[in-house]
Order: sequence, then structure tokens, then C-alpha cells
Amino acid sequence: MNPRLTRRRFIKGVIYSSAAAMSGAGLYLTNAQSQSGAAVERLISINVNGRTRRVDVLPQETLAHTLRYKLDLTGTKLGCNRGECGACTVLIDDVTNYACSTLTHSVRQREVTTVEGLRSPDGQLHPVQQAFLDELGPQCGFCTPGQVVATVALLKSNPRPTREEARQALSGNLCRCGAYDHYLNGVMRASGQLS
Repeated sequence: MNPRLTRRRFIKGVIYSSAAAMSGAGLYLTNAQSQSGAAVERLISINVNGRTRRVDVLPQETLAHTLRYKLDLTGTKLGCNRGECGACTVLIDDVTNYACSTLTHSVRQREVTTVEGLRSPDGQLHPVQQAFLDELGPQCGFCTPGQVVATVALLKSNPRPTREEARQALSGNLCRCGAYDHYLNGVMRASGQLS
């Protein structure tokens, strides 16, 4: 006697066959990875804001994720999460980088500076941060950390930029409030060209 095919039996069959296929694929991938020797160390040390921090990092984890969710440095914002808006801009060896497009494993021997690392040990704001406040740069504030970090990098390489040079240096940072002139005025103030 053939058991009658019911909807319940059909669904159970699909679930069981899917589970069997998935477990077989998982075993295959695990064996392939262990045979290739491509294991990646997960507990690593990174230098962030002058401190060496130990952190558990997945192989494909971005620096933005590590900074925000594992090191609690929430000044690094996640906007587009694909390297277009600049809200996650950090300094890596004094060069601006989008943290959302940088793997954490790639910065192990390098120095990372976030917006939190710019203020002095006594809590005083960095001159760029103060200049942006004086010029009313931050509107909603979401892009401000990236704008600050990009400006710090600019002023390290060019202490007295023209307004056009500042515009070019900040062009990778989008401001959804449109406060670009305020930020440019802040650059000019921080460089001592506006009082």
C-alpha cells in the first residue's frame, strides 16, 4: 500500500532534503577550508587612538564595524556602508580612509585615529572640532566626524589651504544638510585664515 502524499508529508520531505543538502555542503566547505590552510587569526591587536586594543575579528569584518560595535568608538558613523558618503572616515597612518571599505585585518601593523582620538587627554577639543563648532558646521552632525577627520588630514599635509583646496579635500564627505560652506569656513578658521 502506498502512503498517500499529503501537503504535510510534502513539506516535511522538502525540509528534510534541504537540511540534508545543507549539512553536506557545510561539511564540504569546512573540509575544504581546513585543507587549504586558510585559517585566519581572529584575536588580533590593533593600534587605535594611540592604544593597542585586543579584539576578536571575523575574517571579512570591516574596520567601521570593529570600531563601532566591538571597541565602542561610535564617532565613526556608518552611512552608506559602501565607501561613498565619508561618514566613516578615519586616519590610517595619517591618511584618510573609509572604515567601511577597510578590512580590520589589514590595519594590524598600522596606526588608526578616529574622531575620538583627536581631542587632547584633558578633553579639550581639537582646533578643527572647535572651528567647526564656531562656524556652525554641524547641522544634524551625522557627517561631522568624517568632515573633521578629513580636515585634520588636510591640515597636516597643507597647513594653509585655499578654499578650493579645502573643497577638494572634503569632496569625499557628503553632507545631507548641505552645510558645505559652514565646513569650508571651519577649515579656513582652523588654518588661521579666518578670524
